[in-house]
Amino acid sequence: MNSPTHTTNAIEKGAMLYEGKGKKLFATNKENQLIAEFKDDLTAFNALKKSQESGKGALNCAISSAIFDLLQKAGIKTHFIKQLDSTHILCKKVKIIPIEVVVRNVATGSLSKRLGIKDGLILPFTLVEFYYKNDDLGDPIINDEHCQILGIIDDIKELDILRQEAKRINEILREFFDKKGLKLIDFKLEFGKDEHGNIILADEISPDSCRFWDKQTNEKLDKDRFRQDLGDIKEAYQEVLKRIENR
Repeated sequence: MNSPTHTTNAIEKGAMLYEGKGKKLFATNKENQLIAEFKDDLTAFNALKKSQESGKGALNCAISSAIFDLLQKAGIKTHFIKQLDSTHILCKKVKIIPIEVVVRNVATGSLSKRLGIKDGLILPFTLVEFYYKNDDLGDPIINDEHCQILGIIDDIKELDILRQEAKRINEILREFFDKKGLKLIDFKLEFGKDEHGNIILADEISPDSCRFWDKQTNEKLDKDRFRQDLGDIKEAYQEVLKRIENR
């Protein structure tokens, strides 16, 4: 699907509309459908650290597709339609809400640094945080009033919807990954509004946007392997996919 007008099952891949850190988005011949292409690029610390890992895009595509399929079967409305090939998915066109919704079950990373909470501490309840999706500002943490001041939501009640959906998704995924021998430490979600104005889950859910630790050893099986120069990045992602597919 490298050609700008490649056709797969009558879906035409048109012009590139957007390129992010981990994906490219392309128009299609369907008004409210897009094609997302997963990249091999690795970035960390707001893209200050960059690299590539051959095959990472295909692994994230497979992992994210499987997770979205799982969530949809559990009643979560998402932008995901289907996986087209090893690195492409077909998805609904949405207007992204510029809020990164971060769900935390265990303290680590920026939370531990910001508040001095011991790394690895199990939190007494699921913590949901909002970050302003703005690379120029470094994606700062924000609260409800900030969202109103910035005008990035139409109604304050939308933030409650984001929190509720994030917690529902967390319950589904924690249970699923626990059975796969993985701890879901924390993860990032993005939501958007479809053509009817409904808020639905968008973007991706993969080791790029989640922290997975082995249940027995606490070995990190996510992008922290790149952030912390632990090596074996592709192998870690492969292990996550292997466990997801092990039924």
